Amino acid sequence: MSERTDRREAARSGTERAAILLLTLGENEAAQVLKHMGAKEVQRIGTAMAKLSHVSREEVHGVVSDFALTVESQTSVGVGADEFLRKVLVDALGQDKAASIIDRINIGRSTKGLEALKWMDSRQVAELIRLEHPQIIAIVLAYLDPDQAAEVLAHMPANTRADVVARIATLDGVQPSALTELDDIMEKQFAGKSAGKTSALGGAKAAANIINFLEPSQESALMEQIQKADEALAARIQDLVFVFDNLIDLDDRSMQELLRQVPAEKLLLAMKGADESLKEKIFKNMSQRAAEMLRDDLEAKGPVRLSEVEAAQKEILQTARKLAEAGTIALGGKGEEYV
Repeated sequence: MSERTDRREAARSGTERAAILLLTLGENEAAQVLKHMGAKEVQRIGTAMAKLSHVSREEVHGVVSDFALTVESQTSVGVGADEFLRKVLVDALGQDKAASIIDRINIGRSTKGLEALKWMDSRQVAELIRLEHPQIIAIVLAYLDPDQAAEVLAHMPANTRADVVARIATLDGVQPSALTELDDIMEKQFAGKSAGKTSALGGAKAAANIINFLEPSQESALMEQIQKADEALAARIQDLVFVFDNLIDLDDRSMQELLRQVPAEKLLLAMKGADESLKEKIFKNMSQRAAEMLRDDLEAKGPVRLSEVEAAQKEILQTARKLAEAGTIALGGKGEEYV
């Protein structure tokens, strides 16, 4: 393999490499693999497939060879599928995050109703669960991915949101029998048996991850309501919410990748409300010419509405979280842990 191909392959994210592998399998085989993935993974890999270009025969060979070597080296006789999965995830993600993902996988094996929600439009999900008890809504949202949960929450009545998020934050696991019952309810609404320990759904971190995807105005109103009801809980959630100034904890490579994905006008708006140390971190990770132009634009730009600055910062944070979920960058500071 040429040095150039080596460099290009190394630059590919895990999602892009998976997309290349699936494209080499052919339609039927790729469809069989995708059937075993969740909605989020299918969406992410599908997007990567659509964006792939300039993939050489040499690079395809490299991806397939690496995959074959990985399977050959990691799969061993005498290790069951569950044990193999546990070891791989713990090695890759650490004990705590791996445990949470394994719980979700185990739930997904027996829950058709809840899993189906991940494939539905957020407005449909909100309509489906809006008349349920707030505790049921909290469990459903804790089961969904944070960005989808935030979209569903945005379609809920304003007076329901704070109650639901507070319940997510204080949710300390869910009994398998309760999940099975809830799964049956969901299955009946839009037309298993679980075993093992309590599932690790909910908690202050889960609530914070959902809040990270809300619009700034919704986030402020929500946190204000939670604070009125329970100051200590509000403080716990707020400590875990990933805010714009936390971007200073990104390593230089991650910051450079993020800046490549952010439109110049959004960055300019967001930096109007940024801390000076974060501004310097951003300038440091740009070319000298680009940094000078941005400094000039910041000085020349007149007053802007706080709501516009907050919206731009939130959009950049959402881009950062999506890049982190794809394994392209590593987030530091508050919010969800990444390894």
